[in-house]
Amino acid sequence: MTLLLNFPLFLINLKCYEEALGEGAIKIALSAKKVSHEYGIDIAISPVHTDLASISRYGIKTFAQAADPVDPGSHTGHVPLEAIKIAGAIGVIINHSEKKLSIDAISFLLNKCRKLNLISLVCGASVEECVKIASLKPDIIAIEPPELIGTGRSVSKYRPESVYRTVKEVKSIDKSIKVLCGAGITDGDDVKEALRLGAEGILVASSIVKAKDQEMKIRELAMSMRRS
Repeated sequence: MTLLLNFPLFLINLKCYEEALGEGAIKIALSAKKVSHEYGIDIAISPVHTDLASISRYGIKTFAQAADPVDPGSHTGHVPLEAIKIAGAIGVIINHSEKKLSIDAISFLLNKCRKLNLISLVCGASVEECVKIASLKPDIIAIEPPELIGTGRSVSKYRPESVYRTVKEVKSIDKSIKVLCGAGITDGDDVKEALRLGAEGILVASSIVKAKDQEMKIRELAMSMRRS
């Protein structure tokens, strides 16, 4: 499934920030699409569920921020993977530190992603958790120490050994699993360091959503992802 994406991948998680709801989400997504074309890299967007369809219609690659481990049926307030696919998403973020799941729930969602041809991106808070997740064979794993999320202190600079070890150990289990670096990615240097450590992309949120000039920030990070 990762063949639908080009790496290194630039994934922007809009979370539920007020600046990134509705028209705000579309504005960021269109800026990302523009920069993606300019620099020749894949930039995907992960908006709230209610914005998935509207952003996907612009031909922008979208990931749902989460999904519930249920089949369609009598589950009020739940969002099954089937609904995410209908909305136009190509993938889903699973087990983000702000939406933790049990290992059984992760396994359920991964099995269903394979059946529905959805790309699975599973987050891990530590090297050990990422290794455990790797045994379930997701398409992508993102190393994201929760204590660094939103701090402006990137894991690539403040926990470089976590990135390096995650890449090494995940690849020893399955070389086809892509590894992204998240948590605190703020500037171009953070991105370059993440890629130098072996990461195959970045997962970014507040540094873009909260930027005074969101398109300029997207461009700054994208420039650092270009292969020389």
